[in-house]
Amino acid sequence: MTHHHHPDEAREPGEFWESWYQERDQVWSGKVNAVLAEVASSLEPGSALDLGCGEGGDVVWLAQQGWDAIGIDISPAAIERARLAAEEQGVEDQASFLVGDLTELDLDGHFDLVTASFLQSPVALERAAILRTAASLVAPGGRLLLTSHAAPPPWAADEHRHDFKQSSPEAEVADLDLAPGEWAVETAQVRGREVTAPDGAPAVLEDSIVLVRRLP
Repeated sequence: MTHHHHPDEAREPGEFWESWYQERDQVWSGKVNAVLAEVASSLEPGSALDLGCGEGGDVVWLAQQGWDAIGIDISPAAIERARLAAEEQGVEDQASFLVGDLTELDLDGHFDLVTASFLQSPVALERAAILRTAASLVAPGGRLLLTSHAAPPPWAADEHRHDFKQSSPEAEVADLDLAPGEWAVETAQVRGREVTAPDGAPAVLEDSIVLVRRLP
C-alpha cells in the first residue's frame, strides 16, 4: 500500500489553522477538557498558560475556577472567539488571550500550571521543541499537563489512520527531556474516554496523559 501524504502537510501552519477556523462557525464544544478539569480541581489556583488554546474553553474554565489564565493560539479567528467567550462568561479580567506561534514563545514570568490539550497537527509542528519550551515556563512547584491522542479513533478507516497524529506517554516524557533531579513525573498513562462516534454509536478514545511537576 502506498503512503499518501496528507494534502495539508505542506501548508504554512498559521494559514492552515486560520482557514480551518474561518471555515467553521464553532469548532469545539466550549467545555473544558475532562483531564484538565480533574487535575486542576485538586490544585490551588494560581497562574496558568494554555498552549494551542483554540476557542478558549479550557482558559475560560480555569478563570472561572479562580486562575489567572492566558491562552495562546496561532489563529486570530480562534482567539477572537476565545475573547468573546471570556466576555460572555464574565471572566475577561482573569482570562487573556494572545495570537502567537508556539515555536516562537517569548513570555515573561513562569506559571503554576502549563497545559497543552491535543496539541497535534496535520501540518508541520515542532512539537518536541514546543513542549520543552512549555516545561521551561513552569514555575518551581508548578506543573505541566499534556493530554494527547494515544491512538486513532476506532472509526478511522485503515487508509486514514496515519493522518491522525498520536503519541505515547513514554514518548511525551522523552520529548520533554526533563533535567534529572528537577522534576517528578506524577502521571504517565493512557486512559480511555467514552465518546459518541460519528454514526451515533458509543466508542472509546485513548488519551495519553502526562503530568509532571517541577520540584520547588
